[in-house]
Amino acid sequence: QVQLVESGGGLVQAGGSLRLSCAASGRIFAINTMGWYRQAPGKQRELVAAIGSGGNTGYADSVKGRFTISRDNANNTVYLQMNSLKPEDTAVYYCNAVVTSTSKPFGPRDYWGQGTQVTVSS
Repeated sequence: QVQLVESGGGLVQAGGSLRLSCAASGRIFAINTMGWYRQAPGKQRELVAAIGSGGNTGYADSVKGRFTISRDNANNTVYLQMNSLKPEDTAVYYCNAVVTSTSKPFGPRDYWGQGTQVTVSS
């Protein structure tokens, strides 16, 4: 129905940068909020950053000033630019989108990507 496909994860040294991308496709009528979550081993999934359809953004305190979320509404894509990475940023990063579909169940409802691993070495 609706699929989210992430890319851009990998291994980077502390202080380095990575850019994550997530493209939504399928029976999409509208996308409201898009965001990135992460889950480290043994920890709960946490919100990293989110962006509304109008461009308003929000960030976890731990990433403010280092990460930037943006979106391309024409292509249903959300990005996460991660700079000054720290070992504690190591986690699986998940893309999330609140989508109203053109088919049942219409929603709006949450959709998730498969996750992409980000590993920051010290």
